[in-house]
Amino acid sequence: GRRFRMIKEHDCVVLSANLPGEGLVAGDVGTVVHIHKCGEGYEVEFMTLTGETVAIVTLLASQVRPLTRRDLAHARELAPA
Repeated sequence: GRRFRMIKEHDCVVLSANLPGEGLVAGDVGTVVHIHKCGEGYEVEFMTLTGETVAIVTLLASQVRPLTRRDLAHARELAPA
């Protein structure tokens, strides 16, 4: 099983659920910009690789996970707006 690791502000996290309304898919990587209620939820910013903000969303702890040593970066192009 996975070991629990505390997620902190400015940590990169992996989205574990699709968010079609935001144009995000499971596996997208974002940065925690705020922690709600001691880790019950997170405000996460998702950006393109060139630094353009795509979305800032509030997520439950169950919708994200910390990066692991086994994660591999992958690029995908956003769908046109």
